[in-house]
Amino acid sequence: MLLAAGFWSALLNLLILLVSLFLILLVLIQRGRGGGLIGALGGAGGYSPFGSRAGEPITRLTIAVALVWIILIIIQIKLL
Repeated sequence: MLLAAGFWSALLNLLILLVSLFLILLVLIQRGRGGGLIGALGGAGGYSPFGSRAGEPITRLTIAVALVWIILIIIQIKLL
C-alpha cells in the first residue's frame, strides 16, 4: 500500500511539472503589450499569422491549464 501511494505521489509530481512547463510556455507565447516571446526575441511583435483574434483561444487555453494546475496542486497537498 505504501509503495502504491509513493507511485501516485511521484506520478502527480511529474504531471504537475509537465503542466507547469506547458503553462509557462502558454504565457510566453501570448501577445501582449510587449509582443510576448516573439517580441522578446526580436521578431515582429504586432504580427500574428492567425489574424487579430488569435489571442482569444490561447487566453482561454491558458486559463483552463491554470485551473488544472491549481486542482493538481490541491490534490497534491491533500496527499501529504
